[in-house]
Amino acid sequence: MGWIKNLTAGLIGSAALNILHEVVRKNVNNAPEINLLGAEAVSKTLSQYGRPINDPDDLHKVTLELDLIANAAYYSAIGSGGKYIWPKAIAMGVSAGIGALKLPRPLGLNPIPVTETRQKQVLTVGYYLFGALVTALALKTILKS
Repeated sequence: MGWIKNLTAGLIGSAALNILHEVVRKNVNNAPEINLLGAEAVSKTLSQYGRPINDPDDLHKVTLELDLIANAAYYSAIGSGGKYIWPKAIAMGVSAGIGALKLPRPLGLNPIPVTETRQKQVLTVGYYLFGALVTALALKTILKS
């Protein structure tokens, strides 16, 4: 039963991250565009298998779905062991954000959508930290019930 609670909390944190990103991206100048990084990764991967997605709206939808799943799985580890939830959330959130800044280039992706300015870099790390903290809060709430 613990893994269900962890995954549920991870999904809540992942959804919070994605909602925050989409709202800020559409309303703030110089916001990170993590969606472009994800779309590039999805597009390159699917193209290698002869399954490219040519419609930009479809690519955005698939990217968002995969992002929700991947982040939910990642954030679900915050509840593993049931101890040190807040420190794990902080460490995992900051680590994911730094990974989003440092991994694109070695993975053959364009890092500019998240690294172009200091503001984009700080917001990128902040988004992932926010998602992790929402996950921790959800875990604490779920565990009380």
